[in-house]
Amino acid sequence: MNQAVTGIETVDDSAAVEANDAQGVSSSRPSHYLVRLRRGLVWSLLVFLALRYAVIWADSLAGASLPRIGSVGFTVIFAAFSILHAADMLGWRRAVLFLCSCVAVSFCFEAVGVATGSVYGAYHYSDTLGMKIAGVPALIPFAWFMMIYASWIVAHVLLEGAGNPASLAGALARSVIAAAVMTAWDVVMDPGQARAGAWVWEAGGAYFGVPFQNFTGWMVTTLAIYLLVTLIFSRIRSREMPAASRLFGGAPVIAYSLVAMDHFLISPFPELHVVAAFSMCLIALLALLRLTLVRSPIALPG
Repeated sequence: MNQAVTGIETVDDSAAVEANDAQGVSSSRPSHYLVRLRRGLVWSLLVFLALRYAVIWADSLAGASLPRIGSVGFTVIFAAFSILHAADMLGWRRAVLFLCSCVAVSFCFEAVGVATGSVYGAYHYSDTLGMKIAGVPALIPFAWFMMIYASWIVAHVLLEGAGNPASLAGALARSVIAAAVMTAWDVVMDPGQARAGAWVWEAGGAYFGVPFQNFTGWMVTTLAIYLLVTLIFSRIRSREMPAASRLFGGAPVIAYSLVAMDHFLISPFPELHVVAAFSMCLIALLALLRLTLVRSPIALPG
């Protein structure tokens, strides 16, 4: 496997881009502006996500009455944030391959799951998430990507310094941890979404109406996606990307932390506050601490 890694330097984004221009990494002034524009969009989308959660918390905890964006708008914004961040960190070619792999694999698992109940348990989607293909809302594979990518970055931050992320052992370790990080997300998300009517568990389940098989299915699906992406990255040579600040590289950790805090503060089941605290919130806290306290570059597969 390719042994190179991409280091995310702890420097200012603008200064890093200008330094790379001077050194010939960025060969033309238009690309310099495109990098700055892309990073500005990433930060803007992250701020928009933060404001979205601030509105929800103000409405629910303080009795305010503020306009909200629905699940569809949230997914579109989060997915756009993820693909733009991936393009900056990995290059457009790898980012698009990551997106396409996730969309294709997750759709196949979901379509089989809806048709047979053999993957996640017996369930079906309602009409609240829009147009369906083979019983799966078209939005769902993109929702998988927004979660898959954020969880992948979280895993790389958690395992900084633990082997080479481009080696077989390093990639497998990060795939397993990322799959667990991703499944922790569903542990706190699924009961609320089911209660809200986004999907229906036809036979119910022991975990707040959700079958335990669902979480096994999430681990299998996410591992399949991460292992496919690992294989693709080992065969697709990356180009050198302009250096970014450590904070920008870890922006998906902040997004994951916002989701974790939301599930801790707002939950349809009182018990899920405790579950969120010791699952998704604990993961987010550890990742944030490593993001801010560790000074070495974040290593991604090169």
